[in-house]
Order: sequence, then structure tokens, then C-alpha cells
Amino acid sequence: MQAELTNGKTVDQKAVSWTVAVIVGLALFVSAVTSGLGHSNTAAHVAANTLALFGYFQAQSLVGMTAVPLPPIVASWTQNFQWSMGIIRVGFIQDIATWYQRSTGGTPSTVLSELSTESVEVQKRSVHVAERLLARGAMKLHQLLPRATTTDATTKTIILRGIERVGFRSKIELTNIFLTGYIFLLIFVVFVVMGVIIFKFICEGLVKMGRMKGDKFQDFRNGWTTVLKGILFRLVLIGFPQMVVLCFWEFTKRDSAAEVVLAVFTVFTMIGILAWASSKVIRLARRSVSMHKNPAYILYSDPVSLNKWGFLYVQFKATAYYFIVPVLGYLLLKGMFVALGQGSGTLQAIAFLIIEAVFFIVVCVLTPYMDKKTNVFNIFICFFNFLNAIFLLFFTGIFTLPGLVNGVMGILFFIFNAVFSLILLISILVASAFAIFSKNPDTRYQPMRDDRGSFIKSQTQLNTELDALGATARGEGKGGWKGARIEDDEDGWSGSSTSEPRVGGNSSSMAGRYGEIPRSPHDPSISSFPADGGLPRHNPPTYLDEKTGFGTPDMRSTHSASPARTPQVQQTGRASPWQRGAGYE
Repeated sequence: MQAELTNGKTVDQKAVSWTVAVIVGLALFVSAVTSGLGHSNTAAHVAANTLALFGYFQAQSLVGMTAVPLPPIVASWTQNFQWSMGIIRVGFIQDIATWYQRSTGGTPSTVLSELSTESVEVQKRSVHVAERLLARGAMKLHQLLPRATTTDATTKTIILRGIERVGFRSKIELTNIFLTGYIFLLIFVVFVVMGVIIFKFICEGLVKMGRMKGDKFQDFRNGWTTVLKGILFRLVLIGFPQMVVLCFWEFTKRDSAAEVVLAVFTVFTMIGILAWASSKVIRLARRSVSMHKNPAYILYSDPVSLNKWGFLYVQFKATAYYFIVPVLGYLLLKGMFVALGQGSGTLQAIAFLIIEAVFFIVVCVLTPYMDKKTNVFNIFICFFNFLNAIFLLFFTGIFTLPGLVNGVMGILFFIFNAVFSLILLISILVASAFAIFSKNPDTRYQPMRDDRGSFIKSQTQLNTELDALGATARGEGKGGWKGARIEDDEDGWSGSSTSEPRVGGNSSSMAGRYGEIPRSPHDPSISSFPADGGLPRHNPPTYLDEKTGFGTPDMRSTHSASPARTPQVQQTGRASPWQRGAGYE
């Protein structure tokens, strides 16, 4: 005989979880589409705010994963966001996880499978114990849960706290929690990759059938492999907090030898990838500062670098390109305290308070994000994370407050976070709606003070002769931006290359890609290279030579490659006077 006793009132609602997940996924999709349409400013804002919102949901899920005895309303509210950590119950996924554990030498737990024959009670009100599971029978649960006390010959009291509490509330076997989160991350990656590939073929098919203009998503269609690499790096960043918690926790549980190997390989690979990518961004920014006195130049002028590494710095100001390192350190510390501190909720609460306070102060002082609105958005998120850490410290019971006080603070925790989450969701929906339905959504956002917009050039927008001249000098031949690999240390940008600069392309090929090369308002009577040795005039030449990619107005019918008139790309790592005159510096 089995019965459940409840008043039917709870804030743990599947509808809330699904609604929040759909809105976040929709906003990320909108930012990707907007970027493909050429509205880079709008896409950057929508993506930055959406990822900040997703991080806030992950922070609330981490509160629910701590070993602190949470009030029932707090435990239920944080349960709504456990999907962000991959804690989602699907029947066949549980079967796969159990089979994998058994086949690799592990012993699956049987807590959920024996609920139909055993009496179970989840204790709701206690200062020291969050939830208890009472099970009668000869189950060897003391091997699964360390704090098991025998009340009589046939009854065992099992305390579920932290990550195990979250898994039990999600109806996931305790030994399947790690593998469930791991499998869902893999499924998410596979679906995103398949979606990108399918979208690529759909775009090409529509263009061939004449149902979509050829300039739509042209940057994506020409360099979709680079875009896909950047998306994979973004997925690593999104799944980083999840894998840090689950993998380090698996080190302490050791469900099976194979799962421990998976945890070691996954978490240290992710840390290595993000550390290497962060160092790459820092090297690119420092090179740009040394060459152009502006870190935004190389970070935003090269589409390869922007598509591949931009997920680490587009949400920050150009001068705060390094701030991804403190963010990754912040996520790593929080995740490790959650995973490795399951034996002491008080330690976790104190660590959360210190980490959130330091990060909140750093963000307020440095204001590292791209503009004022984004800074305010993230500062409020940091403030509420800090406020949640204060609540968490009170929930530990170290202040010996009455149980009624903890209950009231739990209600306040729910109200504050529910209202703030609703405000953030509405703002994301409004921004996504503007991005989709507005003809020019970039007008909603002010230009960045770091002038990144002037460096972001789309190959479909190179309709002036100056842009065509710059494309030729950078070696952008047929196929788009493949020749401009600024992020490689051995190319001409670093000044360490001993090979000849890649100056290619001709006027006929450019005319095919960008249309007829327009005339320039350059006055032929004014020399582009003054005899006094000063800097050349800013006005570019009117016509491009088919062989050299350079010409003057009086060379309209002559295509001689005179050495005196051929631009020389210097190998010293700094732009030549000709380059500065063409707008390089």
C-alpha cells in the first residue's frame, strides 16, 4: 500500500522549468540569427544578457546542491533550475546510465526502485536535517549514503543532502546523477552541431532555388566551419559549471571506474581548453595594443578570431578582454566547493559568501562589460547572488535562530529571486522581439566606446574601394576571409614571419565578389605620397591594378607593376606609412 500526503502547494513546477529553458534557448537562437543577418551589435547584447541570465539560473541551482538544510520552499524553488546542470529525468537515459554502471563494475543504488515496497518519509521541517528517507528492508544503503543510522533491526534512517537531495527529488537514482548530467551535455552538443549543419544546407538550398537572396547569411555560409568551431567553444563555456560540479563530485563517489575516468578526462579537458583559449585572447589583445595601440583592432577586425574566440571577450569592453580569467576562476571555485564540500554545509555557505562578495565588488569597481546597460544587468545579478549567499549562511543554523525565522527567510528568498527572474526574463524577451521584428535593431543600442563596430567588416559589405584595397593588402583572395589568419603567431601580423606577405587578388575577381569598384573622390593633382616625406594623404587611389592590387587615377588603362608604385608590406610588425594612410592606424 502506497500513499502520498501533500497539500498540493509547491513552487517546484515543471511548467516553470520548461518555460525558463525555452526562453533561454530561444534568446540564444535569436542572437545567432541576428548575427548571421549582420546586426553584430544587437547579437552581442542579446547573447551577453542571455548567457548572464543562464549563469544566474545555474547559480540558483548550485544553492540547491549545497549540503545546507534548506527550507522546503527554497529547496523546491532551486529545483526548478536543475535542468541547467543537466539533472533531468528521462526514462531511457536512466536505463542507459544503470546499464553502463553495471557493465563497468559499479553497483547501482536501489533507493527509487524499492519505493513501492518500502515505507519512505521525506522530513520537511528540521534545522539540522534537510530531508530523510526511511526505508524498511535489508537494503545495504549504508554503502551508498555515509550517514545511515539504524533505529531498529529492520529500519534505516538515511539523510539525503546536497546533490543527492537534488537527484532524489528529480527521481534519479543516486548513482546515476553524474552520468545523467554527462549524457545530457553530450546530447545538447550533438543537437547543436546537427542544427548548424542542417541550417547550412537549408540556406544553400534556398539560395539555389532563388527563394533567398545570395547575401543572406553569406558570412555564415562561406565560413560555417569556423563558426561551428566557435559554437563548440561556447558550449564548453556553458557546460563548464555543470561539469566542474558533477565531475569533482564523482571523484568522491566513485560509482564505477569508467565513470571516474570520464570525469577526469572531461573536467580537465574543459579546463585546459578554456585556459588555452583565454591565453590566446590575451596574446591577440596584447599584440593589437603593441601594433595599433588598441586591443579591439585585431580582436574584432579578423572574422576568424572573432568567430572562434569571440565568446570569451565580446561581452566585455575591449580594454577588459582579460576579465574572462576572473570569471572562469569564480566558476571553478564555486563548483569545487559545491562538489567537494558535501560533508559540511557550513563550509560551503561561508565559501559562497566570500566568493560572491569578492566577485560583486570586482564587477562594481571595474565595470568590465561592454556598455552601461550590460554592466547594470550583470551587477544586479552579482548582487542577488551575494544576497542568496547571505540567506544560505542563515539557513545553516549557526546563528541558532528559531525555525520560524528560517521559514520566513525562505519565503523572502523565493519572493526576491522569483521577481528578479521574471524581470530578467521579460527584458530578454523584449530584446529578442526587437532583434527579430525591427528592421534595424542596432539602432536600439548605442555604438561601443571601444569602436569595435568600425573593425567588424563583413565581406558582403565591402562596397567601397578602400575596403577592397584593404582586403587585397590583407591577402583575402577567393573564398572570403580565409587568408587573414590574424590569430596565428607565424603570420605577417606578428612580424615574425620570414615568408613573403600574402598580397593577392585582382580587380576582376573583386568585381565579381563585391560588384563594380566605385570611383573615389581623390584629386589627381594631390599626390598620395608627398615628396616632403610626410604621411600619405588619406584619400585612397581610384582604381586597383589587376596584378598588384594598387593603382592611381592616371593608370586607368595601364597595368604596369612598377616597384615604385607597388605597396610594400613591412615585416617589422608595424604598419607602413602606406598602411596608415589607408586607414590601418
